[in-house]
Amino acid sequence: MQAAVPAHRRPRPIKSLLLHLFLISGSAAMLLPFIWMLSTSLKTPPQIFTYPPVWLPDPIAWGNYRETVSVMPFGRFYLNSLIVASSITVLQLLTSSLAAFAFARLRFRGRNALFLLYLATLMIPFQVTMLPNFILMSWLRWFDTYQALILPPAFSAFSTFLLRQYFLGLPLDLDEAARIDGASSFRIWWQIVLPLSGPVLAALMIFVFLNNWNDFLWPLVITDSIEMRTLPVGLSILQGQYSVRWNLLMAGSVIAMLPVLIVYILGQKLFIQGFTMSGLGGR
Repeated sequence: MQAAVPAHRRPRPIKSLLLHLFLISGSAAMLLPFIWMLSTSLKTPPQIFTYPPVWLPDPIAWGNYRETVSVMPFGRFYLNSLIVASSITVLQLLTSSLAAFAFARLRFRGRNALFLLYLATLMIPFQVTMLPNFILMSWLRWFDTYQALILPPAFSAFSTFLLRQYFLGLPLDLDEAARIDGASSFRIWWQIVLPLSGPVLAALMIFVFLNNWNDFLWPLVITDSIEMRTLPVGLSILQGQYSVRWNLLMAGSVIAMLPVLIVYILGQKLFIQGFTMSGLGGR
């Protein structure tokens, strides 16, 4: 005989339907700009500003994508973005996990005060630190180089905070058992903590890669030659002083969005799981 389901736990069809309608409406509103971008990328210039707007272009201008790739060194921009975003991701995971391990698993005087000071840097806008970073890169003669593009963003207080929250949830008994066996702190970090932190590391990897793949301001400031431009900065070539080639700009934006979309689709579950398990998921 089945037990009676409490009244407050019974499904409410009307409430559930309204919730789903609200979520579907929100999703449609979020997807609308992307659909318009895809539509514009397949239009001829006269079709872009027609009124009423045309969502399905006729004829479809597939040649916009071929022209976009041919009018600028698109492959070079893609390679630069891939090198910069991947390098920053690897370095930021390394530096942030080491700092988070120290703040979460090691005991030393002033640890909490130092961590609060570390977190305080989150309140400083990037525009404030951009000029000192630019001066430092120029003094080191790294202007317009991969070093200038990669090293300043390779350290993140937010990533350290995210990993520290997760590391605090791991049992300290594991560290104590490893130290009894003669393991050093570095070995505990490498062989115990990191293997148990797969979800949060995957979530952080996706977050950092997407953020730096789409970064525009710092690559714009620290690069000068067209050979060192990343994809977001390179697309600005299509924006002239008096006119913008919107069809080509939208075609380039669609191509630039593909790696971001693929990475997010493949790692969506790990992204949500990592943020939930780190304590930032509203638990």
